[in-house]
This record gives sequence, structure tokens and C-alpha cells, in this order.
Amino acid sequence: MLAVGVGGQGEGLAGRRRKMAVESRVTQEEIKKEPEKPIDREKTCPLLLRVFTTNNGRHHRMDEFSRGNVPSSELQIYTWMDATLKELTSLVKEVYPEARKKGTHFNFAIVFTDLKRPGYRVKEIGSTMSGRKGTDDSMTLQSQKFQIGDYLDIAITPPNRAPPPSGRMRPY
Repeated sequence: MLAVGVGGQGEGLAGRRRKMAVESRVTQEEIKKEPEKPIDREKTCPLLLRVFTTNNGRHHRMDEFSRGNVPSSELQIYTWMDATLKELTSLVKEVYPEARKKGTHFNFAIVFTDLKRPGYRVKEIGSTMSGRKGTDDSMTLQSQKFQIGDYLDIAITPPNRAPPPSGRMRPY
């Protein structure tokens, strides 16, 4: 919510300031539908995306990213800001053959530096599943406000285990 000060002598407030609340009416769906600038992958240099994976269905703990350390399960992917979660899923499956099984669940989160206090924060952004179409498949890094320098954390859940409950996961 944004507070905007409005005041003036003409309204009889004798110099007192009156606060007026202005609230955004933009929904998450509208943010996702904002047109993204197309990226010409032939002319645009790719970014280095540092991806950390787990195969237990849970994201890494934030303390694993502290004091210059990172988890050992790092993949380095050269990609663009318009990379979709489905595209990133395919790249991860090339490295981890066991993740190719139909029904394997991939839960994506952005790990970023917290500017208000030391350390990192995590923001879950979406999920995909091997062998099935999903609502988050076409979601891009750019649409989720990914910044160059952020990390991507992917919690992989094998098909024979249910993923841990999360606010972002949807049944397919």
C-alpha cells in the first residue's frame, strides 16, 4: 500500500497534512500477463544461471548459502531471461537421468540476497512435472523478477514420493 500526502490551505486544514491511502488493484495474474520484451537469443549474450538441486523434495536451507558458501549440488546453465520453467526442467533432466521418469516433480525457487538484513531469502515461483503439462510450464525467469546474480533452487521429488506441501503447488 502506498501512502500519499495531500494537503493545502484551501481545504481548511490550516496547513495540516492529510494522508490518503492508494492501493494497487493489479493482480498476480495481470503481472504474469504483462508482455515481455522478446529476447533475440542470436544477438543477446546469455547469463550464467547457478542452479542448486535437491532430490528429496525440499529446498536447501538458507544457511547453506551463508558466508560465501553454496550447496555442493551446483549446475551452471547458460541461458536467457526468457527461459521457461519447462525449458529449465529439460536441461536439468539432461544432467540427472533419474529425473526423466514420468511424474517427477520440480519445484522452483529464486534465492536472492536480502537487502534489509544479512543473508538470503527464498521465493517459490512455480513447478513442473515430467511427462505432464502444467500451468507454470511457460513461466519465465523474467516474469518472476529474477535478477542476474540470484540463484535458482530446484527441489526434485521422484514420482513415487509426494512433494512436501507448499502454497504454490497445484494439482495437475
